[in-house]
Amino acid sequence: MLKFAAVGLDHTHIFDHVEGLLAAGAEFAGYCPQTSVPALLEKFRAAYPEARPLDRDAIFADPSIDVICIAAIPRDRAGLAIRAMEAGKDVMVDKPGVTTFAQLDEVKRTVERTRRIFSVCFSERLRVRSAVLAGKLVADGAIGRVVQTVGLGPHRKQLHTRPDWFFDLDAYGGIINDIASHQIDQFLFYTGSQTAEVVASSVGNFGTPQSAEFQDFGEVLLRSDKASGYIRVDWFTPDGLPTWGDGRLTILGTEGYIELRKYIDIAGREGKDHLFLVDHSGTRHIDCSNEPIEYFAAFAKDVRDRTETAVPQRHVFEVCRLALEAQAKAAVIAGSQSGRTS
Repeated sequence: MLKFAAVGLDHTHIFDHVEGLLAAGAEFAGYCPQTSVPALLEKFRAAYPEARPLDRDAIFADPSIDVICIAAIPRDRAGLAIRAMEAGKDVMVDKPGVTTFAQLDEVKRTVERTRRIFSVCFSERLRVRSAVLAGKLVADGAIGRVVQTVGLGPHRKQLHTRPDWFFDLDAYGGIINDIASHQIDQFLFYTGSQTAEVVASSVGNFGTPQSAEFQDFGEVLLRSDKASGYIRVDWFTPDGLPTWGDGRLTILGTEGYIELRKYIDIAGREGKDHLFLVDHSGTRHIDCSNEPIEYFAAFAKDVRDRTETAVPQRHVFEVCRLALEAQAKAAVIAGSQSGRTS
């Protein structure tokens, strides 16, 4: 049976990794309790009371552990992943997997040298049931050839819950590299693009003047040989919305379009995972709440069989590269409070 451990309990996405691998039949060997967010650690202990806290060095040294899940401070994720791969383990990393080009280069070299898996869990596609079904509909030709995606990733700040590193540009890597990596992943996946170019990008700090290095707005325009994509990410979700963000994706095809209301249909239907399909025969709403999540079982299979069925390694690296490039090239919008871009 596949065994995994968790290292870097600094972001709530670690719960996604653990829950997903447990559902895939893997055994939870334990976790390193080091964290920058004590409240998250307490929540983790409450969720998994039977899980063992383990010394970090012991986790890396244990030959029985096959996979290490990492949701550390973003700037630390690549280093932990490299250490894990050099110890003979495959890794599942929260996004962003890297925060610098130097980290990306070193991760690539480590993967090449060790033949280990470096998988970034792009949860807004891989753990969203409507996004999973959208991929199947696109593959089946439901909307013809995809020519554009528009991905929106709004978030709520909840400043009182955030650790210091949340406002440190070097630590979180910039809003585009951090959040928009989700939408870059979606653009490449739904358009069937192997690569793309960053046509334009910009960032700003419009509502958080007390933190000069924080970026609360970012946008990117992508272009590939197959399609174009527009991305907007922000930290402006108002308190009146009953969820953390109104994430949306529109996939435009030559024969129709798909719109996802991932987390809420505002003033509409209850629940989440709403998919709207418009084609020549009419309009449909599809409730995707029962669509199976496939990523974690596929990842476990990849670990056993040394395959790439969950997310191809090349795709992971290209998303990381584009996110870093868009962040580095981003113009600061005049009138905002933002300082450095990277």
